[in-house]
Amino acid sequence: MSIEEMSIKDILKIAFNLVVIYVLGGLIIAFVYAKTSPVMYIKQKQEKEAALKTMMPEADKIEKLGDWEPHEKHAEYYIAKACEEEKIEKIKDEQTGDIREIKKCIKDKELGYIVESFGKGYSSYINVLVSVDKNFVVKKISILHHAETPGLGDEIERDYFLNQFVGKTVDHLIVEKRETQENIQAITGATISSRAVSEDAVRNAVKMLSERGSGNTSGDNNKGEDVNYTGEVEG
Repeated sequence: MSIEEMSIKDILKIAFNLVVIYVLGGLIIAFVYAKTSPVMYIKQKQEKEAALKTMMPEADKIEKLGDWEPHEKHAEYYIAKACEEEKIEKIKDEQTGDIREIKKCIKDKELGYIVESFGKGYSSYINVLVSVDKNFVVKKISILHHAETPGLGDEIERDYFLNQFVGKTVDHLIVEKRETQENIQAITGATISSRAVSEDAVRNAVKMLSERGSGNTSGDNNKGEDVNYTGEVEG
């Protein structure tokens, strides 16, 4: 049947069938998204918590302090704490009558901070996690994501490059093309990627933390989102 031979009824029937197909397809996509989205969120949250814990494994808890936007990308920063003083509480099980003891932290000590950052590399934005102590000396950095050139820029993931950052202050997060112990030695053939990590992502993150230092929440024992942080960092 040609288009000329089709009646209004035939056209409406085809149009109706197409609408039904599109609606059903949209409903299926929405259903799949509704089912998978919570799972993806939980997985991402677990992965993020695990990544934060590796940045400062001695911490008993890691709490969000605030947000910032390096290169207009949303990122967060955190405070890491360890329990300095505990007390034992006895709790009675109402069903069995058994008494059990639990430890409760009554005084925290601050260990340092963890911050997510971004640096503009040769072919991608490099997503980085940085941990520092209370004096804003770098303890560890971790590359979360990048798309730098294989065999050159992707060397930013190698330990020989990352280990240079340990113990560095903001004044020494500077890239040099020659051999150096004081600053950061550039990766051969990947100076842009080296600077993106060192001088852009890490240096700016440490500088941001130190500039926002204000000594607010020292020694408190509040937990997680209940803490009345104002986006400031203690210095």
